Amino acid sequence: MFDSLTMAQVEKRGGLLRKSSASKKPLKEKVVLMYDEIFMTEDPSKCSPRFWEELFLMKVNLEYLEGKLESLDGEELMKIKDNINCLFQHCIQALGEDHPIRVVNALQTLCALIRGVHQKNKSTSGFDIINMLMGFDKAELCMKNLMESLDSLLCAEGSESLKSLCLKLLLCLVTVTDNISQNTILEYVMINSIFEAILQILSHPPSRREHGYDAVVLLALLVNYRKYESVNPYIVKLSIVDDEATLNGMGLVIAQALSEYNRQYKDKEEEHQSGFFSALTNMVGSMFIADAHEKISVQTNEAILLALYEAVHLNRNFITVLAQSHPEMGLVTTPVSPAPTTPATPLGTTPPSSDVISSVELPLDADVQTSNLLITFLKYSSIVMQDTKDEHRLHSGKLCLIILTCIAEDQYANAFLHDDNMNFRVNLHRMPMRHRKKAADKNLPCRPLVCAVLDLMVEFIVTHMMKEFPMDLYIRCIQVVHKLLCYQKKCRVRLHYTWRELWSALINLLKFLMSNETVLLAKHNIFTLALMIVNLFNMFITYGDTFLPTPSSYDELYYEIIRMHQSFDNLYSMVLRLSTNTGQWKEAASKVTHALVNIRAIINHFNPKIESYAAVNHISQLSEEQKWVFAMLPRLVSNSWAQAICLPLPTKVLGLQVLEVVRANYDTLTLKLQDGLDQYERYSEQHKEAAFFKELVRSISTNVRRNLAFHTLSQEVLLKEFSTIS
Repeated sequence: MFDSLTMAQVEKRGGLLRKSSASKKPLKEKVVLMYDEIFMTEDPSKCSPRFWEELFLMKVNLEYLEGKLESLDGEELMKIKDNINCLFQHCIQALGEDHPIRVVNALQTLCALIRGVHQKNKSTSGFDIINMLMGFDKAELCMKNLMESLDSLLCAEGSESLKSLCLKLLLCLVTVTDNISQNTILEYVMINSIFEAILQILSHPPSRREHGYDAVVLLALLVNYRKYESVNPYIVKLSIVDDEATLNGMGLVIAQALSEYNRQYKDKEEEHQSGFFSALTNMVGSMFIADAHEKISVQTNEAILLALYEAVHLNRNFITVLAQSHPEMGLVTTPVSPAPTTPATPLGTTPPSSDVISSVELPLDADVQTSNLLITFLKYSSIVMQDTKDEHRLHSGKLCLIILTCIAEDQYANAFLHDDNMNFRVNLHRMPMRHRKKAADKNLPCRPLVCAVLDLMVEFIVTHMMKEFPMDLYIRCIQVVHKLLCYQKKCRVRLHYTWRELWSALINLLKFLMSNETVLLAKHNIFTLALMIVNLFNMFITYGDTFLPTPSSYDELYYEIIRMHQSFDNLYSMVLRLSTNTGQWKEAASKVTHALVNIRAIINHFNPKIESYAAVNHISQLSEEQKWVFAMLPRLVSNSWAQAICLPLPTKVLGLQVLEVVRANYDTLTLKLQDGLDQYERYSEQHKEAAFFKELVRSISTNVRRNLAFHTLSQEVLLKEFSTIS
């Protein structure tokens, strides 16, 4: 069976209609014979004046044409350059004809030409490709005519299949080199813009459902062409788009692609949990839980994530799209047609089916949980940020955090993030861990969206303290939290959030840095991260009365610092030791030493008071029960009596008495005012992230080109569509 399939593929690539035998020569398709004439040195139209007219009526043999180009060496290719130029020009002419079959064949021939010539010119410059395809002297006119024809086809009300093929050709053109900034052909795409055609697709629901994914990916790639070296018109135009239908259309395409990934991940997770491995794990405990999680990791969709980043980063108007409500995808009962899967296409990289995209545009139902692009993105981030062990997933997590950084800096985004009237139940994915149970989805409260962002940051902090420490991601994570706090302080937003979870996570992170000092210092400057964590606590200490929800929350902050004083004492000892030496960390450690002044003041002020209280009450040493009282104090402070009601009366009295010691000694506490706690450096892509995005776009370009397989350019559907056209 395999041999017969392989033989059939070889015959198709060779353009054979009949196998050769002893008595008969192999019979080739007519179009293949015509291709062979093109690969001769003479002009094929000399002997056959209607050669080019007939060529575009023939069904294209993509495999043969591209394979033939690849089989020639550079010298052989140069000999037929004139014929290649002529074929390219006649393809462009055919795009302007009324006969749709000619247009289809011309588009597919162009795809094969571009891909085939590129394969032969991998080691040479883009100028060689331009010369080989159309000649330097005619390149400007050829590309102008080509882009105008593609623009007309994309904007026309004609065939959706033709539009799809136009987008495939453009993606083929853009990704012909790994580094798109070295693809000189794109200079002509900059001059002859198709930006408006892309926007028209996104703003028109039928076109968006069919072509939205390809249009968004194409736009994201075009925006990244030489973005740091010259003025890119696609960047300029994207930054000023203000049409609501267009921006919402782009948001819907991105939301659906991310939602489809979330759904597929959840399906795989449920399938995994219900399988044999789950039963085995239940028998022997959770000793293999990390391995189980790794098995359901799936490849992320950087192309659509890049499109979201460019929209958020470049266009202030797009921020409103993040909060645009729609029914939660996955709850709508529209039937979904399964997309065909291919070995070359990893999960999350293919566009969702049009049926799925249309489901997000149904009218809102009062009984259906509403969602929005931001919620979908947060769920997506909670999946991809779980596993950062390999470089690919590390970059995905980094891009998610960069997007969150842009959102956290935006005034309008912060306004709806903190809006008490916009409450959602956001079910983030949590990494399986031995020491905690999986939270039940039904118990999730409805809260402002900023709570979900903070939950995501806390989850990341708690779950990534490992040998291969992702320092860069941790710094970005702390920066997101800091920027949200700066907004809350500035606008005096009192957010009802379980801040103790954040404080506890931050202290545990400090403990991890200290316990792994030697290993981490060999790779990272851990004092940068330690300083950021300490300054977050300083932010709460100095300005907490302006944004913490209640005075009791402020008491709880002081309690947490006092309760965990040993961690802060150890940190101070470590940085003092290194700041008094003459090593490379002297200056960095000194900054942390100075930043700890208020935390140490609190500890040194209250600890003697508590010890004095213990002495007066003849408590030589706190018992385990009394230590438990200290652990229960946050619940007592927050008046969560339901959690503490089971405590014996003397124990509760003791807890409240210790709390009174803290409250009674605020007035005598002296703190130092620290400058710049509510200031931060704004995100800048060009100066700090250029190398990251160049590598990311290179990876996306390679992946897009790889997935533009022959089957995606098949003529069968197109010919069926045009079969009724006379």
